[in-house]
Amino acid sequence: MKKIILLIVLFAGKYSLAQNAYWQQYLHYSIDVQLNDQDKTITGSETIVYKNNSPEMLSFIWFHIYPNAYKDESTALFQQLNNDPERKEKLKKYSPGYITNLAFTANGTPAKTEPHPNQQYIDIIKVVLPVPLQPGDSVSIATPFKVLLPSYFSRSGFADGEFMACQWYPKPAVFDKDGWHEMPYLDMGEFYSEYASYKVNITLPAAYVVSATGVLQTPQEAESYKAIGSYNAANPRDKNPRMYQTTLSGQNKTLSYYADSVPDFAWFADKKFVIQYDTIQLASSKIIDAFTFYHNNKNTPWSGSIGFVKDAVHHYSRWIGEYDYPLVQAVEGPKNNSSGGMEYPTVTLITSPDAKPETLDAVITHEVGHNWFMAMLGTNERDHAWMDEGLNSYYQFRYEAEKYRINSVFGDKIPKEVMKLNEADFQATVYGALEKIPVEPALETTSANFKSSDDYALTAYVKTAEWMYLLEQSVGMEKVDSAFKNYFHLWKFKHPQPSDMKVAFEQSLNGSLNTFFDLINKQGSLTE
Repeated sequence: MKKIILLIVLFAGKYSLAQNAYWQQYLHYSIDVQLNDQDKTITGSETIVYKNNSPEMLSFIWFHIYPNAYKDESTALFQQLNNDPERKEKLKKYSPGYITNLAFTANGTPAKTEPHPNQQYIDIIKVVLPVPLQPGDSVSIATPFKVLLPSYFSRSGFADGEFMACQWYPKPAVFDKDGWHEMPYLDMGEFYSEYASYKVNITLPAAYVVSATGVLQTPQEAESYKAIGSYNAANPRDKNPRMYQTTLSGQNKTLSYYADSVPDFAWFADKKFVIQYDTIQLASSKIIDAFTFYHNNKNTPWSGSIGFVKDAVHHYSRWIGEYDYPLVQAVEGPKNNSSGGMEYPTVTLITSPDAKPETLDAVITHEVGHNWFMAMLGTNERDHAWMDEGLNSYYQFRYEAEKYRINSVFGDKIPKEVMKLNEADFQATVYGALEKIPVEPALETTSANFKSSDDYALTAYVKTAEWMYLLEQSVGMEKVDSAFKNYFHLWKFKHPQPSDMKVAFEQSLNGSLNTFFDLINKQGSLTE
């Protein structure tokens, strides 16, 4: 009897460990779409091979159909915007957007759909699988779709002849150890997506220049971008930069892109983009491509943009771990918007039309930095915004201090005598001033629970940077970087949570960080 009991205990222990072992789903997208720039629509289809790596049988899959967030003022997006006086300004003039023509199949069999029970969540849909998906099995899910792009006021849309296709295709929600994360689109609050590979074909009028997640697979077009971009990067003061002219025949062209191990896919198109191109050699001797796309405005700080991108990649690779994707890109957004920036894997949109060169450099660096804190470290940005924005801001502030003796929070208000200090003293002075800004919410506040955009920004960005600076003052900058390198090594291309970061840091620093990590739940000042 004792032997039987022992065997049962041992088996139960092994089973428990197996159940608690880390897993994540993985997807393969094939997407074919066409842009109609006259009626502002994207029409096409997608096929997703969904691999169930979980220990659970799935009878349905929640899908994000985010374009519906722009449909009318009943959505969670509009509710959030209307409750924030600053963001409400965006809604004075807008045209709606939405997604239609959905007809899901699973392995060729029609799949029923059900709306989300929350009536504000019209941008989420349940796809019921005709045959439940067993652990370890895959299913091919396909659907046509048509997207009407909204006027640009929150990430995706059109403005000033430029198209921003962001959160534009049907996308499965994340299913992890905590269950389904079927979250609506919000302006104040970002995303959580499964890692995937993407093969995307984009058909559009031939005159457009396109920047997209992943590597351009159309040889003629890729060579043209590099040739034009190399000249412009080498001659940044040329008031008449070389402009793109299509090398492809016909009114329309099809551009093919491929990306692997990315949590999302975005693309941007404009007939008037200036292209800059260069390469970046990392410490390992790996060479990656770097592009910037911008408008030929008088005295534009974007003439130095390729250098800003290269510096950002070099700094973050040295501090955290090497950049793993084959290319990096920054794109200038429409002139009628000044929201700062929005990141996607390998490409980021920057909307800072009146920025000084050093300010633009800081914004580009922050957004490029999201290739670490969002893309390669795939945190749940909605529940743990600080792990996305704040950890990134800590390194952005270091970059600004090292290169310019500036800080983006204070801008031009930093006294000249402070800017003359050495880097360490400058940072101490800046963080001393930041600590005096009252910030009530705890770091561990979900994006949906922030009362205002100011609270969101001060908590997720600034307070988190202050928190990291406390650790830096305790253990030193080099040890902080070593801890981040260990965290990055352990969790690259995975979905880390705060507890995972804590374990990785404790491993590197050889001690308990209970007191330090308890601060992520502290309201008000971190030091009082």
